[in-house]
Amino acid sequence: MTTTDDGPATFEVNDLPADPGPRRPATQLPQLSNTSGAPDEVRVRLGVGRNHILSLAGAAAGGLAMGLLLTVALGLIPLGWLFIVSYLWFLLLYTALIHLRQAAPAVRNGLVTVLLSSAGAAVAGTLGLVVMFTFARGQEALSHHNFFTTDMTGAGPLSGLDQGGVLHALVGTLEQIGIALAITIPLGMTTAVFLNEVGGRLARIVRTVVEAMTALPSVVAGLFIYAAVVMAITHQTNGLAASLAITVLMLPIMIRSADVVLRLVPGNLREAGLALGAGQWRVVWHIVLPTVRSGLTTGVILATAHGIGETAPVLLTSGFTGVMNANPFSGPQTPLPLAALDYVRSPVPEMVARGFATAAFLLFVVLVLFIIARIIGGQDAGKQTQAQARRAAARSRRDLPRIERNHAQLLASLGAAPTDNMQEKP
Repeated sequence: MTTTDDGPATFEVNDLPADPGPRRPATQLPQLSNTSGAPDEVRVRLGVGRNHILSLAGAAAGGLAMGLLLTVALGLIPLGWLFIVSYLWFLLLYTALIHLRQAAPAVRNGLVTVLLSSAGAAVAGTLGLVVMFTFARGQEALSHHNFFTTDMTGAGPLSGLDQGGVLHALVGTLEQIGIALAITIPLGMTTAVFLNEVGGRLARIVRTVVEAMTALPSVVAGLFIYAAVVMAITHQTNGLAASLAITVLMLPIMIRSADVVLRLVPGNLREAGLALGAGQWRVVWHIVLPTVRSGLTTGVILATAHGIGETAPVLLTSGFTGVMNANPFSGPQTPLPLAALDYVRSPVPEMVARGFATAAFLLFVVLVLFIIARIIGGQDAGKQTQAQARRAAARSRRDLPRIERNHAQLLASLGAAPTDNMQEKP
């Protein structure tokens, strides 16, 4: 090694050691030593591909052909089993087609997907078939304007559809559901608040009883009210007895729905209210219940939709009449489900048309109630809509002068001057 004044030190060849010793083998990286180029990119496509659609179409065509062959052509299986036989062959052919291209996990995944999709389509198709069939059979009676504006006074079994209607049954349903809601809402809300805010050993017993009442057959509720109210007290069927029977069925649904949504209230909201000096029931009234207002409304709507379509309890307790009776405490009062049942059992085509029209209107009301419950129930607990936020801001602005006056009086009682911030108006 030599050193110069004009530059850095330099090494010469003679300065290196004569025998460096054995060298260790160099590390070979597989990717760096690959001279064939970069690997091909594999595209992952989400959703349903062309092969999957072709497999579904081919399996469906093959299944239908096999079903027709076994039922229509050969007659080995009765014609009523055509759909079931075709569907089973469709599953078999679809599994075979998927197995030709993909591995076993993909085959199981595709088979389960088809089964679940078929179940959903079967439920939706059955509901659509019931709705279309009911409206189609009752369309002739629904087209007459007198169907909702008159009762059956003066209309006999052989009268045309331009005479008579279901106004008496509509009034009976509204009054009976109204009485049932007047009993169910306060009692159900109070019970749900007791289960969540009080608790204890008695709360477990009440929750068990409520869950058992949820599975109570509707005819049992009707028999109970018939024995306890009609035979023991009123000695006649009336709208009040029918309302009590509907209440027995609506109450457990209302309690369970309110109980579920009250559990969604965060515990820190209760703790914040208690920390600010509010009592337990003031926290429940001003914090807990407003937080789950949308869920409680959904529970009320679901209970109403359940009670408005009950037939067995009102069959035993309300009685049947074709004339208007607006007094639920005296005399028979026919609701819509009972009117539909009585009309459909008639051998006269016009009465059957009235029965299907009544059922179609009742079905429409129930579907509307479920849609409203679905829309209202989509709001999360504790979250405000824009309209609710604006109303809360307006209430805060109205309360600000009162808060300022109370603050000034408090400072005056303590002998201190009001602060500048509290004297300024927003």
